[in-house]
Amino acid sequence: MTSSPQFDRFRETWKASILDQVVPDEFPNYHVAEPGTLVSASRIHSFELGTGVSIYTNSLIPAILQAEHEILLVTCFWASSSTRTALKDALEKLANHRRERLLEPGALSLSPLRVQICFSSRSLFQKLFHTWSRDGYVYPSSTWTSQLGLPSPEVLESGLIELRVKTLFFLPFSVLHSKYVVVDRQRAWFPSCNVSWEAWLEGCVEVSGGSVASLVNFHKHVWDPQLQSHLTPQIEPGLGSTRPPGLGKHAMAQTTSPAGRFLILPGAITPTILLPSPHHRYPRFNIIPFRASARPPPTPLNCAILRLLDMAEQSIYMQTPNLTSRPVINGVLEALKRGVDVTIVTSKALMRLEQLVTAGTTTSICLRSLIRRYQKLQTEYARLRTVRRNDNAEPMLDVEAQQPGLGSLRISYFQPQHRTLSDTTVEEPQKSHVKLTIVDNQYTVLGSGNMDRASWFTSQELGILFHSADFATAIGAAVAEVLVNRSELVFEEEEEQEEE
Repeated sequence: MTSSPQFDRFRETWKASILDQVVPDEFPNYHVAEPGTLVSASRIHSFELGTGVSIYTNSLIPAILQAEHEILLVTCFWASSSTRTALKDALEKLANHRRERLLEPGALSLSPLRVQICFSSRSLFQKLFHTWSRDGYVYPSSTWTSQLGLPSPEVLESGLIELRVKTLFFLPFSVLHSKYVVVDRQRAWFPSCNVSWEAWLEGCVEVSGGSVASLVNFHKHVWDPQLQSHLTPQIEPGLGSTRPPGLGKHAMAQTTSPAGRFLILPGAITPTILLPSPHHRYPRFNIIPFRASARPPPTPLNCAILRLLDMAEQSIYMQTPNLTSRPVINGVLEALKRGVDVTIVTSKALMRLEQLVTAGTTTSICLRSLIRRYQKLQTEYARLRTVRRNDNAEPMLDVEAQQPGLGSLRISYFQPQHRTLSDTTVEEPQKSHVKLTIVDNQYTVLGSGNMDRASWFTSQELGILFHSADFATAIGAAVAEVLVNRSELVFEEEEEQEEE
């Protein structure tokens, strides 16, 4: 893979920003000495929009049903829901299918299928009494059905499926927020959705290549230190089909969404960076409002976002469930000062109590503050233009004339389309849970990280960055299409152009 000079500059300055601020005892910390190990190349095969259950039933579960050797499924919340029921049904059908294969005359030996399900939050009680150990808690098989809504050990064992369920959580607020699925170490999916009941707009990207190995390495350092470095038996990475076929009579029912979009992408080799954001136990939280914001932990994800905001030259598109991170807001304002156009799409009144507890503020308050600060900049820039037009001191004005104009700012709330859906297999999203940043139509960041204080300071997150104009264009167009009639304009204003 040959990367561009632009990406090379980004990569080197990003690495330097991490190495300049090394924090000891991060979890995980395998990348601290050499952040370059997180850089790889991917083939991007698909991008999907929909609700959580539609993404699982349309893409993730069909891929799980094709697994032969290993499934790694990581989510933050594990709750009783249609998604969890669909996963239970899929594992049962997979076990039955494998058992039938074992019983076929002349059947070849079938290797065990190892399945890991990892999550952080199941209930308030579970979090309050969860161990603080980084070894986490492994659920005994006797609890799989009664507590977790999973198939019985007997059903799984009949199909040679070896299941392991583990949780990690650190009081008071440190959830492991990352979300991904890896099948046979050939392909990986990064969904924004949890295994939960919420009907929210979600996104999911599917990749193969070096980023899958990078993701498996991350999983080993967080969830399973004993994870084998290589699958046994060895399997060669393959492209396969973007939508694996079902298992005949074992195929699963699907849930659709009016907001659903599925893009099949050409799979071009793309420079990629895996972006962990290691666990921190709520550092430097101020309960006093309006105090200077603390410096965020220098995680690979945080440093990448700040670097992208700092280097943006033309445009920033940011879609996030909430926006309460002061470093992000400050970075957006600095970009606007440089003439960069900024578009923000977020959700209204989403997880408001959580925002107050973890950030001491809410998205709506932060947006009002951002708009006021932008309007103050508009007034200042207008004053400077007036001074330049009326002042005849040309030598003094040459410096002013080189200053860029103020970028435009557009802010919208996601809102559902108002329609009557009588079909229970069709689900209209009520809020936006997509985590997406596109900078200069070149860099795209997806994953689990929100632009709120919890994601930036306390939760363990996982993002993935792609450097591809084609991918940025395709994903931007898909999101824009879904947002037609699904957004409420909060603020839109362009800086007035100076008269000739």
